[in-house]
Amino acid sequence: MRIVTGALGLALMAVGATLLLTGGQLKDVALWLAGAIVLHDGIIAPLVLGVGLLLAAVPARGTVRGALVVAGCLTMIALPPLLRPGAPTNPSALPLDYLRNWLLVLAAVAVVTGVVLAVRWLLRKVPRR
Repeated sequence: MRIVTGALGLALMAVGATLLLTGGQLKDVALWLAGAIVLHDGIIAPLVLGVGLLLAAVPARGTVRGALVVAGCLTMIALPPLLRPGAPTNPSALPLDYLRNWLLVLAAVAVVTGVVLAVRWLLRKVPRR
């Protein structure tokens, strides 16, 4: 199974390389990849490592890490509409208030995390028989 999956991956990479070289978008892709490397290695990775170091002393760090992973994923999904300022030329393309909805979902993640932490704290305080 591993060999089949590897061969399929190599075939798809060959198709992608062929499309990239024949489509004339090599410069755009190279610029995007360079930006992704700078963004990841210069901003995202140090930020994640710093937050991880800060959370090392927190007793419920697993729950907090989980909430931060969910918040990070939601933010990455929401970035394209959030970074597109102004009204779209086609109002049906982005019909919602994405900034407000993103903030509401992040608030819901924070509330659920707080409830989970509170329930765990209360369960530890209840005497066991």
